[in-house]
Order: sequence, then C-alpha cells, then structure tokens
Amino acid sequence: MNNHLRELRNDHGWSQADLAEKLEVSRQTINAIETGKYDPSLPLAFKIARLFGLSIESIFEPAP
Repeated sequence: MNNHLRELRNDHGWSQADLAEKLEVSRQTINAIETGKYDPSLPLAFKIARLFGLSIESIFEPAP
C-alpha cells in the first residue's frame, strides 16, 4: 500500500514523534507506515484520516 503520510506530516510541520503522540502510537509505527513496511489497522487508518481531515482513500492507496 502506498501512502501520503510523510507529506501530510511535513505539511503540518510535525516530526514523526509529534504525529505518534497525537495518534497514541510509537514513533517506530509512524516510520514503518511511512516507509511502507507496515499497513495500519483500520481503526488507526480512520484515526489518521480524522486527524488530517481527509478520507482514508486520499491518504492510503493500493500499490500498483
């Protein structure tokens, strides 16, 4: 799965640690999602989408 999490995070001026704190996950989780090593659970994907005020589909998309 591809995602735009790093770009969204940078647009808000947040570090991985900042975003992790807002989502109540570890910084390592954020890093793993951004690098494509981990796909978030559905509840976490909803939490991320809510935080940025976007749809899940606008943040996460299937890999080609």
